[in-house]
Amino acid sequence: MAAKKALLIQWLRRQGAEQVDESLAFRAAAEHPGVSGRTLRAALLECGLKLAPMVEGVRQDTAENLARTLLALAAEYEAGDAARRRQVRAAVIEARQHAVFASRNKPKEEDLLWLRVWLENPPLFAEWLELRRRACEEREHAV
Repeated sequence: MAAKKALLIQWLRRQGAEQVDESLAFRAAAEHPGVSGRTLRAALLECGLKLAPMVEGVRQDTAENLARTLLALAAEYEAGDAARRRQVRAAVIEARQHAVFASRNKPKEEDLLWLRVWLENPPLFAEWLELRRRACEEREHAV
């Protein structure tokens, strides 16, 4: 896996793009047919290039990344036509499914709440997130 990932990262960097958009991500997968989806995703995240929102997807490794990627996807959702909105929504639903599966081993209730709110109303998510963070900060300071 490490060798395939390294080759893929080199290939991505040689393309001369400042950002990996969906087209470049699809080309990377097509040019490296023996690479698993997991290795492709790892290479994309580690290549050092900016990733388009639908390429980066929902990052759940930190609260900051979760917020940043959900906000980027909300903007993508708002700017899209009906078909694009379905694609963005499907990506967030898949992320929620991953979070539910991961929560069986480790509680991720806050992440699941964020994903649920996003799915209920993507345009409202940014405002809700700001209020949620403020409420959580106030609760921490009150303890």
